[in-house]
Amino acid sequence: MGTRERLRKIFVRVLNVPEDAPVEEFVYRSTPVWDSLNHLSLVAAIEDEFSVQIATEQVIGMSSFQNTLSILGDLGCAD
Repeated sequence: MGTRERLRKIFVRVLNVPEDAPVEEFVYRSTPVWDSLNHLSLVAAIEDEFSVQIATEQVIGMSSFQNTLSILGDLGCAD
């Protein structure tokens, strides 16, 4: 399973949305289920899944699914 698919599964699980939800279009604070508490839960789940440490600046930059995927690439998690 590639990085995008693994990240997608994390978003679905943490945000408690259906498997077919358009998480690739989700934007932090513009998507009702992606609030500040779920943001921190996403960070923790991503760090666990990918065995990475996400810096504070990167946590702030996680404003969309696509930005999060890009941050994972910067951390060497691209496939």
